[in-house]
Amino acid sequence: MQRSRLIYLLTLSVLVNLGVLGAAVFHWRSGGAQAVDVAAYLQLDADQQRRWERLERPFVAELDAGWREVASHRERLIREMFGDSPDAARIEAERAKIAQLQALQQKRVLAQFLREREILTAQQREKLVQLLLRERQPAQRERELHGS
Repeated sequence: MQRSRLIYLLTLSVLVNLGVLGAAVFHWRSGGAQAVDVAAYLQLDADQQRRWERLERPFVAELDAGWREVASHRERLIREMFGDSPDAARIEAERAKIAQLQALQQKRVLAQFLREREILTAQQREKLVQLLLRERQPAQRERELHGS
């Protein structure tokens, strides 16, 4: 019973972490349920638009590559947990790798926000803050996945 509880807790931890980071990035990229052209929403001028786009391309490529790597480890974790004889050490190794990759993704997102912040006026920054804060709580999604 102890081993299955550990597996459950590790799974829940990974899913919550993925949910939180994924929701933040998704919301930032899309404005939540409805797609938002952030540059248009913020009413960037031509110079701001050029600078924004120069920052955006490499960031999105890095972020996408990071998510592909997280997905690969997530699949291995899930397959190990629900295989015939789960190995706690392999589960922990995958969980640790996912946590490491998530931390890197968080750093990427935060660094990008700081770079973009430098492009924006005070009023545009406040509009972006309001857009980001409209996100529903990520924990709600985790509860939905478990029937609550």
